Amino acid sequence: MTRLIENPDFLHSCAEFVRIRQDIHAHPELGAEVPRTSALVARLLQDWGYETHTGIGGQGVVGVLHNGTGSRSIGLRADMDALPMQERTGLAHASTIDGRMHACGHDGHTAILLAAAQYLAHNRHFDGTLNLIFQPDEEGLSGAKAMIEDGLFERFPCDAVYALHNMPGKEVGHGVARAGVFMASSDRVEIRLQGKGGHAALPHLSIDPTPALASIVLALQTIISRNLDPIEAAVLSIGKLEAGTASNVIPDQASLTLSVRALTPESRELLEKRIREIVQGQCSAYGIDAHIEYHRLVPPLQNSAEQTQLVHDCISDVLGADFVEGSEAQPLMGSEDFAWMLKERPGCYFLLANGTGDWVGCSVHNPHYDFNDRLVPLGAACWVELVNRYLC
Repeated sequence: MTRLIENPDFLHSCAEFVRIRQDIHAHPELGAEVPRTSALVARLLQDWGYETHTGIGGQGVVGVLHNGTGSRSIGLRADMDALPMQERTGLAHASTIDGRMHACGHDGHTAILLAAAQYLAHNRHFDGTLNLIFQPDEEGLSGAKAMIEDGLFERFPCDAVYALHNMPGKEVGHGVARAGVFMASSDRVEIRLQGKGGHAALPHLSIDPTPALASIVLALQTIISRNLDPIEAAVLSIGKLEAGTASNVIPDQASLTLSVRALTPESRELLEKRIREIVQGQCSAYGIDAHIEYHRLVPPLQNSAEQTQLVHDCISDVLGADFVEGSEAQPLMGSEDFAWMLKERPGCYFLLANGTGDWVGCSVHNPHYDFNDRLVPLGAACWVELVNRYLC
């Protein structure tokens, strides 16, 4: 029997979803506000006979397709939002909106799931319930939780849930499906130091927060090197520093913002504990008041073993077993709010290579990045294989 990825009719149908992908790319939408994209998704799902539900957790869309008498159900998720960046690809389908760009490939993820949705609607070889989840605001790390809190899994029961992401830097045709912890937690820490401002010529009449700020920056670096088990992986990045407005003015305030990531709950707890201790200790030494806002955004992403093995088998059938990594793949220090869905249901988040070279080989969140359209049929074939195997 001819494999789906070699089927001329399937490949021809995917060409339309390449066009759709490029249209979505040219009209990027940010965060939770994705009205054009979600309306396009809903219209297509309705045209293909899906029970289509809009407004889930804001502007999320869920398409439901029943077939046969099976009681099993599966959820497939794609993200829809873009990034607040200026595109610099110069491509014909480049963003038409200044300051907005699909620089992470969510346009491609949406097109892949739509291509699979059309094929599955017209070729119903599965037995059970298929739930297609189109999620806004992945970049803000809040879209998944919003849909869950709006009753996603109560309204659309899923025995297991899956998502894919493109992976620049490897040739198209490679994939990764790794069980266990696969991506890091993500926390944002906002720290404000309150001193007493004054004239730069009279420092003894002020309480300068800038030496405290400098000491905190240096002391924070010791957490990873001296407090964390060397076997563990974690990241503490200082992304923003602010202090002062003029060279002859001692500021009354200074601030810094951190991005903190860890692969285990224990490391995450340790990082927060030490950050608080260091900030309070340094500020006490300098006579400065400290205000800390610690925002826990998403937990580590954990793939369940059984569901990951199924994904590994399915994408191996599509790509070839020699081109799919499993346990040998390393966890990633990036974060993904699909982790919240995997807290609710077993499942797997896997990667498909986006290619090398210009545009497609660029790192995501790069102004020169573009999703590789060769992934549309490959990704759709992986989804179809997974659905037909899971709902058998």
